[in-house]
Amino acid sequence: MESELPFLAEQALTIEYFDVVIVGAGLSGVGAACHLQGQCPGKSYTILEARGSLGGTWDLFRYPGIRSDSDMHTLGYNFKPWVESKAIADGPAILKYIKETATEYDVEKHIRYGHKLIGAAWSSSAAAWTLEIQHGDSDEIVRLRCNTLLMCSGYYSYEAGYLPEFNGRSRFAGEIVHPQQWPEDLDYRGKKVIIIGSGATAMTLIPEMASDVEHVVMLQRSPTYVISMPDTDVIANTLRRILPQKAAYAITRWKNTAFQQLMYRQTRVRPDTVKRILLRRVRKELGKDYDVEKHFSPDYDPWDQRLCLVPNSDLFAAIRSGKASVVTDQIDTFTEKGILLESGEELDADIIVTATGLDLLVLGGVEFNVDGAPVDFSKTVSYKGVMSTDVPNMVSTFGYINASWTLRADLTAEFFCRLVNHMDETGTRQFTPRLRQEDQGMPERPWIIGFSSGYIQRVLGRLPKQGDREPWINPQNYSDDKKMFREGEIEDGALVFGNPEVVDKCA
Repeated sequence: MESELPFLAEQALTIEYFDVVIVGAGLSGVGAACHLQGQCPGKSYTILEARGSLGGTWDLFRYPGIRSDSDMHTLGYNFKPWVESKAIADGPAILKYIKETATEYDVEKHIRYGHKLIGAAWSSSAAAWTLEIQHGDSDEIVRLRCNTLLMCSGYYSYEAGYLPEFNGRSRFAGEIVHPQQWPEDLDYRGKKVIIIGSGATAMTLIPEMASDVEHVVMLQRSPTYVISMPDTDVIANTLRRILPQKAAYAITRWKNTAFQQLMYRQTRVRPDTVKRILLRRVRKELGKDYDVEKHFSPDYDPWDQRLCLVPNSDLFAAIRSGKASVVTDQIDTFTEKGILLESGEELDADIIVTATGLDLLVLGGVEFNVDGAPVDFSKTVSYKGVMSTDVPNMVSTFGYINASWTLRADLTAEFFCRLVNHMDETGTRQFTPRLRQEDQGMPERPWIIGFSSGYIQRVLGRLPKQGDREPWINPQNYSDDKKMFREGEIEDGALVFGNPEVVDKCA
């Protein structure tokens, strides 16, 4: 059989075959492998990891103070308790947790480092994906085949972060740094620093750098909602002392998930009330003379963009100390000495940090092809937020925008395992989401609704659409998703199972 991708024209007579290939050895990929081993114990699998180490985000980012803004009782896996005292953990602690999981479940022997998936061609006659993989930094191409593909490659480019065009950028005489490529030898002690941006990265960097710099400015064109929480969970730590680890973890995970969902629901039905509460808490931190309306009161409702968590009020403490400040203005141009604002004010800097966000990729930037035809995901409809119409045997992991990523990554892995086991039980080799007769012509909506963050808006046109009815919606509700993924009917009329006439693992 000839593969469907143009660059796979020669006959593939001895290509190595796996039942499952997982793409990505980060938080999602390692967790998915653990689920697969436990729920589909007879299946052969490998994990393709483009980089030279596991951990994904938590190995890639090395900027000062790197941490999660989700608590680890919900960002952690549902099968492995988080036992550290800090619930809001730093990057090294999260990376240690992922590595411990990989070791404990003997996952690492399945990882192929330096293997970047660049093309995937599906053959219905063989019920198999043929994968083209770039090996390391060379031009060497490795090919594998598999029956099912689980994409856990994250949602952004590891090559570089998002960087807007700044007028006069080349004029600046100092250093310009993006957090995604933080230099190990960057010395900011005693320097003047401007951090452009007001997302989680900027709000992590400010308090971490404040004690060492001469001054650090968070320069934002518009404010972000901020909430301060302790980095320890007293209830979780107490429960762990009196209950078995798994029981204490399960209770804490339920508690924190319920709180996340309750808070998000309140932002949808009582946005003005939530906004008043958030701003009142900021005023309490910074005092009545601080211009909270200008610097911490966005013109959108809470959770229309992600809410930033500030552990132990560290951002506010840095501002109160005088070593950090917030400036809300538009950039006119970079200058030799810093940044000139549209208001006419000029900010001096030795270092400018562009914490301007991520550059999102659709399914890792992989070129997909089904039975000889290239796949344009923007022309597909999302099935339960994890598959796309007419793309067989491929499930993609994308976490929540309004809760911890791993809550949905765990559910996605469990659902994938249900599909694999269902094929075994029914003697089928292929599952494909297809629009039913009653779904033809239904209204199409963006893949994410009610979330205005730039990193999502910049890529929405390349993502699958969603419909106006199940299962063609992309849910963002953990309680509903648990029922849908764990208990919902597998054969629902929209997910079509089949058994091709020819099944050949070597041709």
